[in-house]
Formats: sequence, C-alpha cells, structure tokens
Amino acid sequence: MTSEQIQAAMARVPRAFRDTPATRARKIALYSFLIGLFCYCLWAFDFSPQRIWVGLGRLGNVLGFMFPPHIWTTWDEFSEILNGLGETLAIAFLGTVLGAIFAFPLSFLGAKNINRLTFWRQTTRRGYDIIRAFETLILALIFIRAFGLGPLAGILAITVSEIGTFAKLFSEAIENTSERPVDGVKASGGSRLQQIRFGIMPQVNPVIFSILLYNFESNVRSGTILGIVGAGGIGFLLSDRISAYRWGEAWSIIFLIIAMVYLIDWISGLIRTHSIGQSELAK
Repeated sequence: MTSEQIQAAMARVPRAFRDTPATRARKIALYSFLIGLFCYCLWAFDFSPQRIWVGLGRLGNVLGFMFPPHIWTTWDEFSEILNGLGETLAIAFLGTVLGAIFAFPLSFLGAKNINRLTFWRQTTRRGYDIIRAFETLILALIFIRAFGLGPLAGILAITVSEIGTFAKLFSEAIENTSERPVDGVKASGGSRLQQIRFGIMPQVNPVIFSILLYNFESNVRSGTILGIVGAGGIGFLLSDRISAYRWGEAWSIIFLIIAMVYLIDWISGLIRTHSIGQSELAK
C-alpha cells in the first residue's frame, strides 16, 4: 500500500488505527505510576530548588579553592604521588589478570555449546550472578576488615568482582561462535579438546582480549575509588588531601588521574585495533 492509501484508510476508519480502551488504560496506568514514583522520589530525597541553589554555591567555593592547582616543587613530594598512581595501576592490573585466570575455565561450564548439562550450566550461571551481585566497593570493605588496609584488599576485591563479570562475558562469547570451524576439526578426526582449541578459541580470543583491555581501564577508575576507603593507591592520597582541605593538591591529583585514565584508554584503543586487525588478516 502507498502512503496515500494508508492515509485514506485512516480517514475512513480512524478507530481501527487507535489503541483499544484496554491498551489505553494500561498506558495511562503505567505513565501515572512512573510520574507518581518520580514525584515521590523527589519528595523523599528532599529535593528543592533552594537546596540545589545553595549546593551549587558551595560547590563553586570548593572549586575556587582548587585553583590554581598545586605544583610539587620537591621530588620527595611528587614521588609519593607517582607511587600512588603506580600502585593504582598495579592493583587494577593484578585484579584484572587474576580475575581472568579464574574466570576462563569457569566460562566453559556456562557456555551452552560446551556444557550440554542444563542443570550444571544453569547452576554455574547463577554462580556468576551471585558474584556480580557484590559491588567492588563492598568487597573492598570486607577484605579490608579481613586483611587490613593496603593494596591487597583492593586486588582481592577487583579479582572476585571480575571473576563473575569475566566468566559471564567469556561464556557468552563462546556461545556466539560459529560451528563450522568446529565441524571442520571434528571431520578431520580432532578430539573434543582439539575442537575447542582450534575451532572455538581462534574465534573468541580477540573478543576476550578486548574485554580484558576494557575492564582494565574500568578497574583503574575503580582502583581510585577503592583507595579512598583504604585499599591503597592514589585514591588514599586524594582522600587524605581532601580531608586536610588541601584543595590545590587534590585538584592536581585529580588531573593526574584523568590524564592516566586517558592515556590508558588511548593505548588500549591502539592495542585493540592492532589485535583485531591482525586476527582479521589471519582469517
């Protein structure tokens, strides 16, 4: 049908193109509920234009204290900041690597094309969900109580959190592979392990590598937050400067964190582009 015919049909029987009364009633109920929930949240959280205005004024004062940024004049002071940045990178790197090491074998148990036993596969997947239900910050607080202050708690928090995340993402990547390479290895007499090694892994390796790089970037940011609660790294130094009202140093540290994250993101992008390009050429 042409658009003119559709317009003519709508003009002849307009009710045929409208929602039924039941559908309209459901839409009105849904929109009313969402609007009511939104208004309730504003009321429950004591939202008011006056409060926002006062808060913006205080925020302006804080930002004013941060300028001009502090410039460290001695190596001893600046080396402490560099050590904190390096510690944050180490926390993120070790947490990411350890999480991937534990998650990699678990991901095969949750992949439908590898684990044909529905009960064990679903049980494994629910295990992923349980691990991912714990926020990294909560895990850090638990490990701080268990192992004390310092980078170890941050590393363990990121590791445990990433086990659930990596296992889920890796298993989904394995499930989305093509069966044709596997059938080719099978037809040539390859064992089940050889089918996985030569038929599945070449397809998922670039995806897994990209996931690792992206999560490493994210864990650098998470490592900064974990440092604020006592898990070491640059976040601890940032929290110390803010607590002491040394706003100039705090802004300089924030700028260095932003620069570090940007640099890691840029390098990771180059590595991802290179690795994916190489894998495409290999195909």
